[in-house]
Amino acid sequence: MTVDGALPLPYVITGISTLIGRVLTIDEWASAAKIPARTGGVMSGELVERILGIQGKSWDPWTFADLGRIAATARDALLSADLEPHDIDTMIVVTCSPYEIMLDQDAFRMARELQLPDSVVPIQIGAGCAGLARAAALAARMNSRHALIVTYNAPSRITGDLDGGVNPIYLNNDVHPLGRSLWASAGIFSDGAAALVLSRQEEEPGLVLYSRDSQTFGDEPGFTDPLIHHFGGGSSKPYGTPEAAELACYGMNGPQVRRYYTQGMMLNHSALNRELPGYVDRVRRIYTHQASPALVQSFARLAELPPDKAPTNARRFGNLVSASTAKMLHDDLYAGEVTNNDLICVSVVGSGPERGAFVLPLQVAKLIQPES
Repeated sequence: MTVDGALPLPYVITGISTLIGRVLTIDEWASAAKIPARTGGVMSGELVERILGIQGKSWDPWTFADLGRIAATARDALLSADLEPHDIDTMIVVTCSPYEIMLDQDAFRMARELQLPDSVVPIQIGAGCAGLARAAALAARMNSRHALIVTYNAPSRITGDLDGGVNPIYLNNDVHPLGRSLWASAGIFSDGAAALVLSRQEEEPGLVLYSRDSQTFGDEPGFTDPLIHHFGGGSSKPYGTPEAAELACYGMNGPQVRRYYTQGMMLNHSALNRELPGYVDRVRRIYTHQASPALVQSFARLAELPPDKAPTNARRFGNLVSASTAKMLHDDLYAGEVTNNDLICVSVVGSGPERGAFVLPLQVAKLIQPES
């Protein structure tokens, strides 16, 4: 593999494990959510599906109630890689819904629960849908032997009411600038977790591309909208002060999300073609971020991807955030659609904004059954 200008990513994927929660039909979810309809009453599942495009959701505040369940997924990734905790010298935790929000305590607890050596620095990245690209770009700059990347998000516990419904503050919120559409964050984002082990292999390095697009966005000026707007809970609007709770909600700037996804994914596509000419034919699968079924289909059409090249799970599960691409890879491995020595590509965009892509070979030591 020739890398000319992209950052070499001298690893292979040796372990993988994923977890999703109970999958509800969109009718089941809408019945519990009771989203106010603008015409009166509440939204039906049919209406939610028509707006968001999804037919089901991983929505399980009980399975995702504690970091311990995520740690079990990480242990399974070590088992998949046929490694022991003492073999890991780098751990990167990627989440936008940490169980404890201060001082990177999720990463510290994860390291303790996994019994990683005390010399392993706990790295926690507060990232959304492009978190795996940021983690891969970081790993490319590190001299790790075995890097464990753990990613998880639990929207059912952030946007939900912890009893299967939706948090009332996402249904009626006149304070948040995006208050009228907050319900869509609960609707599209779904629970998911994944863990990957990257093991060093320098003979045929993969590659990683990454950009924040803050200086320039292709041929345009820099892109400054963060896509997801969450204003409360920090030092500017501390908890306990007026309106902090209402502002501590994940609001999507829909028009900017659509613009950034479409153009950002095409910029990834162009960069991959430049750095690895003919990459579409050279990789077995392309795992694209599952922002929504409509956006996924739009990119596949614009990039002229072959029908069997880029699987999708957004319609079935909703947007699993940073775990969405890993879930597709794991399912493909278990189904035999990809196998060891295949090259795979992950191409994602997300809040920040940020985007990136990486190409890596597979050398999974043991195949673990996907959990749900």
